Amino acid sequence: MLPFSQVDVFSAQPWRGNPLAVVHDADGLTDEQMADFARWTNLSETTFLCTPTDPGADYRVRIWTIGGELPFAGHPTIGSAHAWLEAGGVAQGADVVQECGAGLVTVRRAERLGFAAPPLMRSGDVDADLRGRVVTALGVADDAIEGMAWVDNGPGWIGVDLGSAQAVLDVVPDIAAFTDLKVTILGRWSTERAAELGADVEVRAFYADGRDFGEDPVTGSANAGLAQWLIAAGALPPTYVARQGTVIGRDGRVHIEAADGEVWVTGDAVTRVSGTVTL
Repeated sequence: MLPFSQVDVFSAQPWRGNPLAVVHDADGLTDEQMADFARWTNLSETTFLCTPTDPGADYRVRIWTIGGELPFAGHPTIGSAHAWLEAGGVAQGADVVQECGAGLVTVRRAERLGFAAPPLMRSGDVDADLRGRVVTALGVADDAIEGMAWVDNGPGWIGVDLGSAQAVLDVVPDIAAFTDLKVTILGRWSTERAAELGADVEVRAFYADGRDFGEDPVTGSANAGLAQWLIAAGALPPTYVARQGTVIGRDGRVHIEAADGEVWVTGDAVTRVSGTVTL
């Protein structure tokens, strides 16, 4: 039996964030065991905490979806760091350093845990054919899109700026057209509405792995990529709060801050389930 946690990430309110399954002391597990358990949990991601191989890291995490392993993902980074610290993990320095497939990721400890967004693996314009597929999949007019770019930091996200938050909420995706696409969309709230909601922008994220389609509840990697793209372009301020999960009954908050050449993505994390698991 191995220690197990289930953490609600990006919300301090029960059941409003993105749940993450975390298996501790997972060095002895095979890839097959990890994949089987990730499919069984049926969550956006399941992580496995292992001994680091890099001397600069405090722990190593392996991140699995129901479709396979990811080099990096955002809510698993915050949730895994939270679970590791709660289980008694002691960092070498003031910050926690996570080792994952994308390299070393710094997790800052403050009011909330936050990670420094890793460099984008793919950025820049999306070619015309792919843009057409994204437009069709989102079911929007091409001229309704204010911007589109690769914001891929591991999962494969394409970012779409739809201008207004309401336009984001109004999207009804064409599931059959998604096939292998991973698309995250963003729009802005008015100043008055932002004050009411405690959020400046609305974000949604859709993904498919060729056999399954879903809308992610609250997505750290997508918000990181969107922030890196749109802050650098001058289309968003250096500090803002994103709301995500509204359409599917969640109410996540992702806090973004760009400073000293880095984009920090922070959010609440609360353990909701703890115990042991037999794998």
